[in-house]
Amino acid sequence: MNWIKITEAGNIPLREGRAVQVGDREIAIFNLTDRFLAIDNRCPHSGGPLCDGITSGASVACPLHGWKVCLETGSVLKKENDLGKVGTYPVRVRDGVVEISVSA
Repeated sequence: MNWIKITEAGNIPLREGRAVQVGDREIAIFNLTDRFLAIDNRCPHSGGPLCDGITSGASVACPLHGWKVCLETGSVLKKENDLGKVGTYPVRVRDGVVEISVSA
């Protein structure tokens, strides 16, 4: 895997997300206290910025219309099927720095 250094872990507050630009992708990285998770920063419903949403457990609610997205799988958490999905990215913390892996 090709790991990209993003920021020091302390720069992403607990239970919050931050947007980063990696190439042509805008990615939201979330600090869930015990781990970091990364997804595309665009809700599949109306394109809302997921990094600005409220986290609960391992999900985030889109700030525009409240759609919940699983931060682990990228799936929309609703009873209906096939409501869309956002991309997810591997994340690790090395020497206090958050790194993500983005495939070409």
